[in-house]
Amino acid sequence: MTTSAGTTWTVLRVLRDRNAGLYLAGVVVSGFGTSALWLASGVWVKELTGSDGLAALCLLAMWAPTLVGPLLGTLADRVRRKPLLIGANLLLAALLLTLFTVDSPGRLWLLYTVLFVYGAAGVVHDAAESALVAAAVDHSLLGDFNGLRMTATEGMKLVAPLAGAGLFAAYGGPSVALLDAVTFVLATGVYTLLRVREEKPEPPTSGWWQRTAEGTRFLWAHARLRPLVLAGGTTMLCAGIGGALLYAVIDDLGHSPAYAGVLYAVQGAGSVAVGLVSGPALRRLGERRFAACGIALTAVAVAARAVPSDPVALACSAASGVGLPCVLIAALTAVQHETPDALLGRTAATANTLLFTPNVLGLAAGAALVELTDHRLVLAVLGAVLLMTAAPLRQSAATASCTDDRSPSDANPA
Repeated sequence: MTTSAGTTWTVLRVLRDRNAGLYLAGVVVSGFGTSALWLASGVWVKELTGSDGLAALCLLAMWAPTLVGPLLGTLADRVRRKPLLIGANLLLAALLLTLFTVDSPGRLWLLYTVLFVYGAAGVVHDAAESALVAAAVDHSLLGDFNGLRMTATEGMKLVAPLAGAGLFAAYGGPSVALLDAVTFVLATGVYTLLRVREEKPEPPTSGWWQRTAEGTRFLWAHARLRPLVLAGGTTMLCAGIGGALLYAVIDDLGHSPAYAGVLYAVQGAGSVAVGLVSGPALRRLGERRFAACGIALTAVAVAARAVPSDPVALACSAASGVGLPCVLIAALTAVQHETPDALLGRTAATANTLLFTPNVLGLAAGAALVELTDHRLVLAVLGAVLLMTAAPLRQSAATASCTDDRSPSDANPA
């Protein structure tokens, strides 16, 4: 009862903050459209061409811009963040309407182009949002906000793809593009209601590459941020490799590939749950301990997937859903707490690149490994790597003094 009451109070604390509540509303609205398009775009290409490879390129087109995330994130430090978010949303809403002309394989280049711009705008959007949230939301609520943001995002992933697939089946791809465009317009309306005072950024005194390097250098030189971000990147690399082995695990269970939908849903439910408690957990444990606990739980879940049992597989999916977001929430919250406002867009974009690009590389590596070796051995190795990743974080958190190790959020107990 105490934990439940604490979680409820945490949610109420965030929602009572006007800016935090508005941001979360924008995340829910735009996240619904993004998740719907994510699935529908691949189905759209598959229907037009019959090619699995071309359908997979949709995901690649959306992810590719993260490779130059630090460069794109520099834009978020060059202009005011609120107008940038509004402009990015309206640009995407307009671009999505051009997809009404995609009615044959010969026009797929337009779909891929829009998805690529979509991904690039998403990188800029995330960097600007991280910086603006740090200015608009009370710092004592950042951990709670980031957890609830994870809950909202994962919650949309549970319902929006099904809605997008149903809409596509009934009315075709353009209808999903229209839905996404409408969500961006609605999210724009929400962002206009934010009350935040932003100073005009100082004129640049160096070139774009030099300004980008400033954010990267700050992150790399920071004794608390670097270990968290590197641990997060390693965790996401292992998660990507493990994700590519999922269908081999399902074969061991004797199910059809469609069973992956069940496992993904259970994992998503775990991520929704951890988002609700991450704020209090961050204040109690600190960012390093919280991240280490999540990585260790993920390690056990990944290794245990080698056991051919339905209950074990479901438990592992739930545990992965709970454990995997911990290091992401901890790293993002630490970046927001520790980075000066003038550098926050670039630093957040660099952190996002280091956190999420390894997941894509892991998926590619896992796809090769599953053909070359026993997936059960790979899962055991991944579990060991994750445990070794968690250990230094846990050790540094245990040995550091309270003054050096505790974050601003730690100093504001729930």
